[in-house]
Amino acid sequence: MKKGFIFDLDGVIVDTAKYHYLAWKKLANELGFEFTKEQNELFKGVSRKRCLEILLEIGKLEATQKQFDTWMIEKNADYLAYIDNMDESEILPEVPKILEFLKGNDIPIALGSASKNARPILEKVGLLSYFDIIVDGNNVLKAKPDPEVFLLAAKQLGVNANDCIVFEDAVAGIQAANSANMISIGIGDYKILNEAKFNFQNFTQISIKFIQGLIKN
Repeated sequence: MKKGFIFDLDGVIVDTAKYHYLAWKKLANELGFEFTKEQNELFKGVSRKRCLEILLEIGKLEATQKQFDTWMIEKNADYLAYIDNMDESEILPEVPKILEFLKGNDIPIALGSASKNARPILEKVGLLSYFDIIVDGNNVLKAKPDPEVFLLAAKQLGVNANDCIVFEDAVAGIQAANSANMISIGIGDYKILNEAKFNFQNFTQISIKFIQGLIKN
């Protein structure tokens, strides 16, 4: 059976999580409270709307719909300003090696991300051409841990869900992959991502032999 590989973006392919944090921290400070890196862990794999809801809960603030929409736009504008100068140096180690191997062997590759800026980010770092399909926050209604983003990616790749392999750095993303009956590979702390079928700290620990085994089995 044909296999399909699906990659999350933030924290898997590129380290844009730091820019999200800076943008949310800036907004929190403007609203009169602190936002820590530990609290930012709650935002991994979560939609922008839900992130703002969590931020307001942290700050014990309520907002009108107009205020909420304004802050969403403001945060995204700050984030876009941060990522405007991104280049290939932002790609996480050994990611291109894996993408090149998959592409060279005609293995379908998709991006499955909550980000609404996935395409411009991939363009800036020079990886857009590796992806056959991009499914991001502009294409789905339900955020991870709902499996919608991965199921849509599999459908567009023309690959059965149980023949897909997902790389994720967030608990919500691992749960979404598992719900879709896909093979989940956690990138990051095993203690946090212990629901994944396989775990690696980063792509430097993933061998081509391991990838070949995923394709054959």
